[in-house]
Amino acid sequence: MNYRLSPSDLTFLYDGCKHCFVLRVKHGISQPSIPLPAIFAKISTLQEQFYSGKRTDSICPGPPPGIVRYGEQRVRSKDISFAGIESTCYIAGRFDIVAELDDRTYGVIDFRTGMPSDEKAEMYGRQLHAYAVALENPAEGALSLKPVTSLGLIYFTPDKCEHPESDRQILEGKMQWTGIRRDDDTFMKFLEGVVRLLDGPMPPMEPENCDWCAYRQRTGKPEMTTAASWGAGVSSPSCPTCGGPMRRRSGKYGEFWSCQNFPACKGTRNVSKSS
Repeated sequence: MNYRLSPSDLTFLYDGCKHCFVLRVKHGISQPSIPLPAIFAKISTLQEQFYSGKRTDSICPGPPPGIVRYGEQRVRSKDISFAGIESTCYIAGRFDIVAELDDRTYGVIDFRTGMPSDEKAEMYGRQLHAYAVALENPAEGALSLKPVTSLGLIYFTPDKCEHPESDRQILEGKMQWTGIRRDDDTFMKFLEGVVRLLDGPMPPMEPENCDWCAYRQRTGKPEMTTAASWGAGVSSPSCPTCGGPMRRRSGKYGEFWSCQNFPACKGTRNVSKSS
């Protein structure tokens, strides 16, 4: 089996609930989304647009000198294999920004809203490593940038609020750089562990740590754990746009397959051609 790994899924989802992680990656079933994270995504998008073409040292002190050249572009790695494991994986996702550094190498940078912490930096480091690996080892036709010599996070921590107009509010805050040391050996061992997890038995539900597992347990619907419960045993096809898993939905003209990454990706397939 060849698993699609989204860099963002290697952070909170992987650490939060292995059961739900396997559901999403292997069966295309995601935890229900909530509105709040969309706000942070909007902030990140505004930052990416504003800093495009600007020097990294104008954003905040700390990042290696260079110019922001790429924003919100998709990456897709070659298939990644591991010794003694038949299954493979590949990385597919979309980074925040990449800077072309003054030494003609590249730096992968993510924007974050919140308080920096060593624990979060380690977790987000997996996401940055995934982008770096995909950029340096791209699938045919995918974006290729190498070498990637710098990984880091830029945190925006709001600490001041102003109201300049009757219908306008401004949040001000500190911008802080947190560099991530690149360690491909550790990251590849982590990926190997992820593939072994996906190849193994379904991890148990974690109602004590996962709200989605707790909901399914309380409502007596633990059977909502496989693609069969969503499509009468039909496995999820791959999205023709981004290559990710798809979910069966009903629309004005009947049932269809919709990309699990909607609305970021609007790929669809006809049920009659993919079932």
